[in-house]
Amino acid sequence: MTAFFALVRKDLMLYLNDKRALMMHLLLPVVLAAFFGSLFGGSGGEERGRIDIALVQEDSSAAARKIADGLKGDSTLHVVDLPLAEAQAKVKGGKLAVAVVIPAGFGEAAGAALFSAATKPELPLFYDPSQSAVLAMVKGILTQHVMQVVSSEMFNGDAGRQLTEDSLKKMPQTPETLPLRELLASLNKFQDSRAALPKAEAPEQKGGLAMPFSTRDEALSAGPKYNGYAHAFAGMSVQFILFMGVDIGIGILLARRAGIWNRLLAAPVTLTTLLLARCVSAAIIACGLLAAIFLCAMLIFKVAITTAAGFAGVAACFALMTAGFGLLIAAWGKTPEAARGIAVFVTLIMVMLGGAWVPSFMFPGWMQSLTLAVPTRWAVDGFDAVTWRGLGLHGALAPMAALLAFAVAFTGLAIWKMRRDQWR
Repeated sequence: MTAFFALVRKDLMLYLNDKRALMMHLLLPVVLAAFFGSLFGGSGGEERGRIDIALVQEDSSAAARKIADGLKGDSTLHVVDLPLAEAQAKVKGGKLAVAVVIPAGFGEAAGAALFSAATKPELPLFYDPSQSAVLAMVKGILTQHVMQVVSSEMFNGDAGRQLTEDSLKKMPQTPETLPLRELLASLNKFQDSRAALPKAEAPEQKGGLAMPFSTRDEALSAGPKYNGYAHAFAGMSVQFILFMGVDIGIGILLARRAGIWNRLLAAPVTLTTLLLARCVSAAIIACGLLAAIFLCAMLIFKVAITTAAGFAGVAACFALMTAGFGLLIAAWGKTPEAARGIAVFVTLIMVMLGGAWVPSFMFPGWMQSLTLAVPTRWAVDGFDAVTWRGLGLHGALAPMAALLAFAVAFTGLAIWKMRRDQWR
């Protein structure tokens, strides 16, 4: 065992003396996690970004002006008044997501089409094709404001009276239209009675049709308040510690090429002892990096670890899996150069499918099932479970078991391959 611990100590000292590798494995995940975490919503205390849209106002009617005021007052939108050509140019250049055009005569035409079969006026919308999801949001907000303003204009004021009278004149006298004609006639009488009142006695005009409900949004999780940085730190930690595992495997191949491996095997140690020592040292380094990265997450970005035991278990199992992955690269790599290219490619695929970049719940259903065979999926889910999800130790047990199984499989396969190839 003295030789085993000496080998572990040697690997740790060599890694700590490599300042460039240490900074890459520690600093880069923190920087990238901070960036991605801000995209995922941050810690929840920051003001959410608003959608930048252009408004091209070509209609000067009262209804059009009210629609424009409603859009500008919406907390979800940041509206900029622009002429048509400039608005289209900014959308083409990707500087604005959507441009809304209120064409001339829209207010009057929309009111006339509310109760009649008249041709419905169009609201041109120009959008960036990469922002189709944003377009749907803008259309929903626009629909709400247009309906409220147009219905208000129909039920109140001189413009509404005129539109009602015009609709009654143009509507065909058929049995099918009788109920609607009676409704409009009653509305016309109501408008006349309001118009006959002195201004001092006239009731204040109210808004038109509005959404008949409101939502009460309540985020549910067993843990603390959702923090977008938690998932980002989990994903970036998994990615860069896997890259550290790649460096471990390439380092073994370089040592073998330089003859250092043969000299180590000339000592009174077996190949299995040498490989297990390298595995343990790599796991210790990975655990240290995880602790340092998440310490930054806790101190700077307010990420909460809800169960220390669960975090330690997931971190240890993932560290062992990473070490086994490094040994597997060394066992199956023919040369350091060839092994590095293949290993980096495999690592990026594992990171992508594991949900380190984009949460796995955004994947299609079939892909979510497929990624259960990828160890990084279990690692990211495990870190999520012990941070923002707050599932406790029981939520970390399944990821720990899966990662440990991958670690045993990778390490065992690597040792078998090296013994079969009679590594010297």
